[in-house]
Amino acid sequence: MSATGTGTGQHVVVIGAGIAGLAAAHRLLERGARVTVLEASHRVGGKLLPGDIAGARVDLGAESMLARRPEAVALAREVGLSDRLRLPATATASIWTRGALRPMPKGHVMGVPGTATALAGVLSDEGLARIERDADLPRTEVGEDVAVGEYVAARLGREVVDRLVEPLLGGVYAGDAYRISLRSAVPQLYRAARTHTSLTEAVRDIQAKAAVNAQTGPVFMGVVGGVGSLPLAVAASVEARGGAIHTRVPVTGLHRVTDGGWRVTTAGRELHADAVVVAVPAPAAAALLAPSSPGAAAALRTVEYASMALVTLAYRRSDTALPAGSGFLVPPVDGRTIKASTFASQKWGWIADENPDTVVLRTSVGRYGETEILEREDAELVAVSRHDLRAATGLDATPLETRVTRWTDGLPQYPVGHHARVAGIREQVAALPNLAVCGAQYDGVGIPACIASAYAAVDQLGGDLSALRDLAAHPVQSLHGGAGE
Repeated sequence: MSATGTGTGQHVVVIGAGIAGLAAAHRLLERGARVTVLEASHRVGGKLLPGDIAGARVDLGAESMLARRPEAVALAREVGLSDRLRLPATATASIWTRGALRPMPKGHVMGVPGTATALAGVLSDEGLARIERDADLPRTEVGEDVAVGEYVAARLGREVVDRLVEPLLGGVYAGDAYRISLRSAVPQLYRAARTHTSLTEAVRDIQAKAAVNAQTGPVFMGVVGGVGSLPLAVAASVEARGGAIHTRVPVTGLHRVTDGGWRVTTAGRELHADAVVVAVPAPAAAALLAPSSPGAAAALRTVEYASMALVTLAYRRSDTALPAGSGFLVPPVDGRTIKASTFASQKWGWIADENPDTVVLRTSVGRYGETEILEREDAELVAVSRHDLRAATGLDATPLETRVTRWTDGLPQYPVGHHARVAGIREQVAALPNLAVCGAQYDGVGIPACIASAYAAVDQLGGDLSALRDLAAHPVQSLHGGAGE
């Protein structure tokens, strides 16, 4: 990618070229800054990765973005992807539980139901009866925070958590519902729980307000060619605006200098920056911030991550007969290996249109604390995925091609008290001039949340970055390997 930057504004170095770092760079250029992006790996995009299988274009990382938040869809439009945005061809999903694929119940907030209606078959009779007791229970205080599973189980019983909340939260965080923060992971439910005695009443109130506010449109959006094309388009826009993006350039040091700026060290060379945005995962951010903000670094070292793998499979269409819908989730309590499957060719019409003779689907394996499954060879992960797919759908054909994509330490965990940890990190960072942080470990792991954190980081640096400071004594030195790819 580009080896030199242009522009006359303040020089801002963005460390990390995932979607958060790229979004920060894009916004900084809009504010008049001169921008250099440094990425340690060989590519941009982070957890967004386009690929192909059996000739079909697919995503090998995240494959959709939340459409009810504006940031991701708006950025996609800004970088020229308007005509490639697509809604899912089907929004009907299932849950594989109690030995059968069952329709995913409607009328819930992250698996927490407003009523027991439509949960027959997913929950036992005892589980359904337990939900009805919610209206008669005294208030359950949530305090400053509480685990999602703990709170929901106290109100509605463990079955709701184990068979509905767990698979839905697992799809987002690959985490444990009994550890995940209600305040950080499901904030609208946390707020409602503080003002309602009944949890089911709180859910119904959330749904009613969403309807009044016209939040009933599509939940998710995709991109023709894959969501993995979004960071590529943002990177192209950054370079077109004069920003410099250097891949294969790990940053080894970050230190304050006397004029209020920063010295960024990489591969034995140094850059001077008027400001820096740190947009890398928590362990890397901790290492960079340790010299200047030991408190923030210590807090970042406490962030835990879950690892997972995606198994993508392609079949001849003539060999497959999948159930209707976009795929299914799997409650961990059912003891299966896979935690979800997406019928990509059915969910995204563009995949079917481009590949009429091929069916693409994928499974995901791995949750927080599960290490054994991810230590298996690729062939074993394919085998267990095919075994579970056969049990769930009857699919017994031999795939044309398979691909395993591992995301080691891919998803930061949001345990109880996460909001306080993030507030503490931000307070420590804000005490330093011209420094900001962003990424999935702060305010949400979804694409729009990462982009929003990037914009907040830019806002923290200040509104107008177009004023040129005297950089004569601190020239930007050339970077070894800056051309990257």
